[in-house]
Amino acid sequence: MSRVLPVDPSAPDADAVGEAARVLRSGGLVGLPTETVYGLAASALDEGAVRRIFAAKGRPPSHPLIAHVLDEDAARRLAAAWPDAAHRLASAFWPGPLTIVVDRTREVPSAVTGGGDSIALRAPSHAVARAVIRALGHPIAAPSANRFQGLSPTTADHVLRELGAHVDLILDAGPCAAGIESTVVDVRTARVRLLRPGALDLPSLRRIVPDIERADQALRGLDPRPSPGMQARHYAPRARVLIAADRAEADRIACGLIAQGSRVGLLVLGPTPGRSSERLAVRQLGRVPADYARALFATLRSLDEAGVDVVVVEAVPDDDIWLAVADRLKRAACPA
Repeated sequence: MSRVLPVDPSAPDADAVGEAARVLRSGGLVGLPTETVYGLAASALDEGAVRRIFAAKGRPPSHPLIAHVLDEDAARRLAAAWPDAAHRLASAFWPGPLTIVVDRTREVPSAVTGGGDSIALRAPSHAVARAVIRALGHPIAAPSANRFQGLSPTTADHVLRELGAHVDLILDAGPCAAGIESTVVDVRTARVRLLRPGALDLPSLRRIVPDIERADQALRGLDPRPSPGMQARHYAPRARVLIAADRAEADRIACGLIAQGSRVGLLVLGPTPGRSSERLAVRQLGRVPADYARALFATLRSLDEAGVDVVVVEAVPDDDIWLAVADRLKRAACPA
């Protein structure tokens, strides 16, 4: 079982950071917080350590990882080309929850990129992640610290319970602020492509690149993939997930399932007159997209732990500000 060290999320202890860097230099794996979710980190320039990430997660080797850097200068050193769009996006949103896909240099181990010619790069804003990267002296590869296709962890305890036997050290800085993964864009073509919606919303991106193209659907079948998180099923709890068109339909579906003997979790937007019972667990996530996103994975995980068979979800609004949440729910509901 891995060691867990508590750290201050805004002013991380130098000893804890130094220990994390030591583990990474020795080829070990570290669970650490970012502003999005907890990551499973290895030295991005150590191919053997990177392959340990794939083994720990049960992740196919053709699925690339994100390399985390401190700033744009560090990202440029790993990029064979750095288009103007990459510069404009990094200047606007780094450090922060935006991942930029560019052509890679040969310095980057092919294991990081899933064997492809591109690399996904991000400069996290979380003080702990940045301190570890700075102490290590070079980038880290850090996908979400969970089993492949499962729910991303938003606390250190999630990492410990799911991957504790595979991780050498976990830095516990409390819950993550965003609760869902970074937004991923591809700048290798004339028109910037959105590969994965995430914590940075689409309206914000359009202020910098107004003609951004949503290309995630068209590119999901590629192998190797240019971005993580592009398979149809992902971010899924053990329980089956059903998405209802509205609250009334969600209630009808939940009642029918309960009548058949199922234990049901019900995720709704607004206040509910119904109450949880032995066979019904009601969770209200709210009408603010950022609040909903922050609570989503932890709520689904808690419903799994409560033993529900099915999670019925009231559909979220169909607009750009909800795009990332809708994407996560859709993929969670995709059949295995």
